[in-house]
Amino acid sequence: MIEGLRLRHHSAEEAEGILDQLVDLYLEVYAGRGEFYSEDRYRRQLDLHMERVGWELVTATVDGVLVGYIYGFPLPPQTRWWEGIHEPVPPGFTEEDGTRTFALSELLVHPAWRRRGIAAALHDELIAARGEPRTTLLARPDNAAAQTAYRSWGWAKVTMLQPSWENAPVFDVLVRTPTHNTAALGGRADT
Repeated sequence: MIEGLRLRHHSAEEAEGILDQLVDLYLEVYAGRGEFYSEDRYRRQLDLHMERVGWELVTATVDGVLVGYIYGFPLPPQTRWWEGIHEPVPPGFTEEDGTRTFALSELLVHPAWRRRGIAAALHDELIAARGEPRTTLLARPDNAAAQTAYRSWGWAKVTMLQPSWENAPVFDVLVRTPTHNTAALGGRADT
């Protein structure tokens, strides 16, 4: 691991103090990727996500400098997370109760700090602290490095989804369960 690397959990209230740093790193990571990755849209996304019950952020710093972060939140009943999902999906796949699925929304590492295990450390730190039976995320199909990493961390593609946000790309819907069983991917097991 990297000398001086520090991982720290933050609540939404604690994250307010570093909001500009979070946005700056996001803009650096996604520079030149198009209108969808604009500062205005990302600030609106953060504002909405940080209001979610159970929202959690883990930052990675080296000598006090932010080099990466990950955040997510439990999906509530009546979530809009699944809007735009491509059918077919397993029965019950999009049913949420506020405790079933943790949505991993962002995982970012500064380009100069990639390929050093920071993304894996952030991922493992956040996921290990969660009690939900499954975790989901949306990943760009053309992001080969992320797709490879997620597969190696136990994620499986279920379908695709295109959010209703303006200029939103189509994403792969990935799911990870502690036991990686198919019953947890879709509906509840009736055994």
